[in-house]
Amino acid sequence: MAKKIFDIIPPEKIEKDKEPAVKTFKEKISEQEIVGEIKEKAKAIVVGEKIKKKGFKVGLAIVPLFLVLLIFLALQVSKAEIEIWPKTELITFETKLTIDVNADEIDLSYKIIPAYVLESKKTLYEEFDSTGKILKKAEGVIRLYNEYSTKSETWLKGTRFVSSEGKLFKSKDRIIVPGAELKDGKLVPRYVDVNIIAAEAGENYNIEPTHFSIYVFRGTPRYTKFYGESLKSMTGGGDSLQVTEQDLELSEQALVKKAKSASENDLKSNILEGQIFLEDILETEVLEKFSLTKTGDEAEKFSFKVKTESKTLLFEKKDIENYVRRLVSFQDSSNKLLYKESLKIDYTPQTINFDTGKAMIDLNISVEIYSDISLNMLKKELMGKSLAGTKVFLENQPEIKEVKVEFWPFWVRSVPKDIEKININYSFINSSI
Repeated sequence: MAKKIFDIIPPEKIEKDKEPAVKTFKEKISEQEIVGEIKEKAKAIVVGEKIKKKGFKVGLAIVPLFLVLLIFLALQVSKAEIEIWPKTELITFETKLTIDVNADEIDLSYKIIPAYVLESKKTLYEEFDSTGKILKKAEGVIRLYNEYSTKSETWLKGTRFVSSEGKLFKSKDRIIVPGAELKDGKLVPRYVDVNIIAAEAGENYNIEPTHFSIYVFRGTPRYTKFYGESLKSMTGGGDSLQVTEQDLELSEQALVKKAKSASENDLKSNILEGQIFLEDILETEVLEKFSLTKTGDEAEKFSFKVKTESKTLLFEKKDIENYVRRLVSFQDSSNKLLYKESLKIDYTPQTINFDTGKAMIDLNISVEIYSDISLNMLKKELMGKSLAGTKVFLENQPEIKEVKVEFWPFWVRSVPKDIEKININYSFINSSI
């Protein structure tokens, strides 16, 4: 059949055939964006896979380096800490010792160690209250007039004068009474001041200024021609305090006790660490004690003074430890060491002489001793041993009672082969293992 050829395509058919091939500008852009996103994601996936593969390879390379670093650190910082409890033996013995200020060093043959004197002086003053009481007599001064004659007279001590109130007083001293003066044919009285004291004690003799007559002249013309007048009141009558013998004794005892305590405390405050002081080698004496007040003195208060001196002989703790160590070494030739913290000594002084600077003391000694272990030899034996091997080796040593072994860091499995990295210490307190 012959083909038909159409010069003109029908409109509907053309539209149908062209529809898939013709797109809008917006649709074309959207399609390009989608394709671009797909390409970018695909590229990212490829790059990510490459990075993962590269990171895995780097990680594989770091692991050996980390292991090498750990080994290096283990070799550099590893160490072994070892604590050993040595077997100890308690020994006790008695001996004598002389401490001597003239000694320069320990003398084991004569049992002497050096000593030195420590002194302290204290002076105390203190005021005390008087407790004694007396009833005191009033005193004063009267002016005695003579209108009787121009002749002077001498009167005895104790001449009695009577006040206008009837109070009796006596002169304290002998009286020289001047004669009256004659002027124009008349007697002009002259006078003398006289110290008088009441015949009795009491406040009622503290009288105001008044007129006095001479008691012995009563009933005679002289009674009115000789007379006295007080210009001031009589004073001092009544109770008064005085120092008693007991006051002085008690104040002395109290102040001596205080002064002794002061000098002893001052001495003890000057004892240095490491020095041994024994109360039994302490002497305190009174150098001075006195009061300017005497028994019977009238005073509300009085003072007392005491001066004391304390002295002792001291010796060094290190000297007594060395002395005991030498004694132990002398008695035991097995080269034992002292556990110093266990050392106990009871001191009993026998004779003390501060003039010579010597004191003889009985010693009762107890101390724990242990064998001298060569720590360097132990370290050499332990190098390279495991934890278990180290413990077994140490526990089998006859001088060792107990051990504690620790390695550091935690992954270390053997004692370092560097002796400087092995620490061994003695311990004597109870184990906490």
